[in-house]
Amino acid sequence: MKKILLLSDSHSYIDNNIVNHAKWSDEIWHAGDIGNIKVIDSLKKQSLVRAVYGNIDNHLTRKIYPENIFFNCEGTSVLITHIGGYPGKYSKRVQLLLSKHKPKIFISGHSHILKIIQDKKFNLLYINPGASGIIGFHKKRTMVRFEIDDTEIKNLFVIDLGNRSYINEDGL
Repeated sequence: MKKILLLSDSHSYIDNNIVNHAKWSDEIWHAGDIGNIKVIDSLKKQSLVRAVYGNIDNHLTRKIYPENIFFNCEGTSVLITHIGGYPGKYSKRVQLLLSKHKPKIFISGHSHILKIIQDKKFNLLYINPGASGIIGFHKKRTMVRFEIDDTEIKNLFVIDLGNRSYINEDGL
């Protein structure tokens, strides 16, 4: 069994609240718009990190992290990309990736909108964890945590990090 912390759109921001949740995880998955690479460095101190670059990420981040990653975790196939749309509104690029890889979990970021949807067309669980950072139009900062046990996704929770405008700790 693996404990997964999923976040996206940190936009160079990390605080002790995020780090404390990261301590719980076996793996941390970041769905792009990392911003300052120090965010990933902080997360790597807590757990294994898998990440993709997003549209705001610079050439250095793009050298380290790919646009898409496909992997297996505990027997469950996972596809992560930053700009992915959502069920019924996937781009042609994403539809091709989903058809090729047939993941059980598809993760994207970009919209800053938390969504968890069972996609019946592609037979997968779609997750957008919202935005963990303080830059953007979102009102709430969110992440998602869950467990993968063989091919079963268990104990999925939304983590409310508070309002975007309210910061009680120093970020990077």
